[in-house]
Amino acid sequence: MMNNFEVIILIGRPAAGKSEVIDFLKKTPVPERSRRFHIGEFEEIDDFVYVWETFEIDDILSRYGKQRIWSDEKYWFKDPFAWNLYIERINLAYLKKRAANPNYHSGITTLVEFARGGDNGFGEAFSYLHEEILKRARIIYISVSYEESFRKNRHRARPGLEDSILYHSLPDEKMEFYYKTNDWKKLTSKDPNYIDIKGFKVPYAVFENEPEKTDDPQKLGDELERVAQKLWSLPR
Repeated sequence: MMNNFEVIILIGRPAAGKSEVIDFLKKTPVPERSRRFHIGEFEEIDDFVYVWETFEIDDILSRYGKQRIWSDEKYWFKDPFAWNLYIERINLAYLKKRAANPNYHSGITTLVEFARGGDNGFGEAFSYLHEEILKRARIIYISVSYEESFRKNRHRARPGLEDSILYHSLPDEKMEFYYKTNDWKKLTSKDPNYIDIKGFKVPYAVFENEPEKTDDPQKLGDELERVAQKLWSLPR
């Protein structure tokens, strides 16, 4: 891992372009990935998988006349702590990988992906991340306005593929309720390069995706390279 990141936290609004970046990386040859983006072999931990699993479990319980645990029949969360539960699931998945292979990061970068909204959405999520992640992490924030997020969320919807990483989509009312605002600018207002999370100075960089770059592999690659090289230049 002398030339590659250990952990990248890839965040942004829904449909900002996170999944498209990961899909692009999967299609990029490993030597090029390492040279341009400091990512060789990688594994992703995406909390959407856990969100969708929550809905599936609640649906199974409903079918058998049992009480739903985390969501109602229209998939609104009953308890906002669910968002922090998903971060703890990310922690658990990461720690299991490390336990199974003590030399895990000698050959693998972990990409942690999630979206959050609200006045303290990212800040609260960061506060639940495990120290083993934070001390290795660098953050890439994919920046789009709420209006662009809303547009792209509608555009990517594919009926029957609601569980898909690339094609899941939120109803308009949930987009507004959960994601109309976020706290990224507040978190980064004090320092152009680092966010202080539980005593760890975590480097960050912003992938500018408005006008959209993630629909063009050339533009996506160039912007991701710019962001990755900036992150690589920031000491931990």
